[in-house]
Amino acid sequence: MAISEPIYKRILLKLSGEALMGDRGYGIAPEVVQEIAQEVKQVHQRGVEVSIVVGGGNIFRGLAESARGFDRASADYMGMLATIMNSVALQDALEKIDVFTRVQSAIEVRQVAEPFIRRRAIRHLEKGRIVIFAAGTGNPYFTTDMAAALRALEIRAEAILKATKVDGIYTDDPVTNPDAEMLEHLSYREVIGRGLKVMDSSAITLCMDNDLPIHIFNLRKRGNILKVVMGERVGSVVSNRLTENQISYLGEVPLG
Repeated sequence: MAISEPIYKRILLKLSGEALMGDRGYGIAPEVVQEIAQEVKQVHQRGVEVSIVVGGGNIFRGLAESARGFDRASADYMGMLATIMNSVALQDALEKIDVFTRVQSAIEVRQVAEPFIRRRAIRHLEKGRIVIFAAGTGNPYFTTDMAAALRALEIRAEAILKATKVDGIYTDDPVTNPDAEMLEHLSYREVIGRGLKVMDSSAITLCMDNDLPIHIFNLRKRGNILKVVMGERVGSVVSNRLTENQISYLGEVPLG
């Protein structure tokens, strides 16, 4: 059941780098970035304060490349630079549709992005600007999932919205197992205990310790970001407990 007002006032949207490449095997597809920008604008127009963390896997995957011979720290830094490229591309698409946007980077590149300053990021959000956090945490060995959890907590976001290529969290890979069942609500401990690949375990633990809910949904279905924010029954929720708004569309779901 849809709710007339957004259930969240401030969110962090986590996008994978692969989401920006569409059907390409590599790089950035401008038409896909423009579609994502339009989806974000719909949410922003509802008065929701939106921040974004985007990965860099469409350009360079630090962990994968380190396995092929790169030093892990060097590979991770290259991956951080890839996230800056993606963030600037998304900023460009948003500003072309009249949505004021700021990129804040954990690595200083002042010609293209502000340095990450927590209070400034919050002020941008309060003024109605979208903030894109680039370069992960600025440290090797930390994923962009961890960056999303950390930044969400720093800016006091009410939820993380993780956009994926599947409809939610499944008991098995739905691509290879047609009998896989989608789980509408799980506790953080269930996710960790079952080894479900929602976010990396460090990010899940950080969210659990700070009671930050995570919504997992399919980005490829247009309108899903807005539906999640408006309280519609979309995807899966990971949290310690259900809020009243979540109960209204999920029903009473027992925790594991």
